[in-house]
Amino acid sequence: MTPVSGEPNLGILVHGANHFIVRGPLPDRETALALVRHWTIIQIGGETPQFLRTWTISTKEFREDLAWAVTVPASEYLTAGVMQLLEELSARGIRIYNSSSDIW
Repeated sequence: MTPVSGEPNLGILVHGANHFIVRGPLPDRETALALVRHWTIIQIGGETPQFLRTWTISTKEFREDLAWAVTVPASEYLTAGVMQLLEELSARGIRIYNSSSDIW
């Protein structure tokens, strides 16, 4: 579960109606799933596992600076705002990775 090297360091990780703006390289499929599990479940007093510390949630970024996107399926639907953002990224030529796809 190592990050893909040489990738830009700002992206969006989408999990159904939830999304995270993330500082760090494009994660591989297993890491994207682990990040969603870690950030979705509230863990009072919990520590981030060492292998996930490369990535952090960022709260103030410009959408124009997003360089990667990963979607992780969930029971909720994507919100209209996130769908619009993913469409904008795709129009800019940024590939939207889907963790349930065989192609990564």
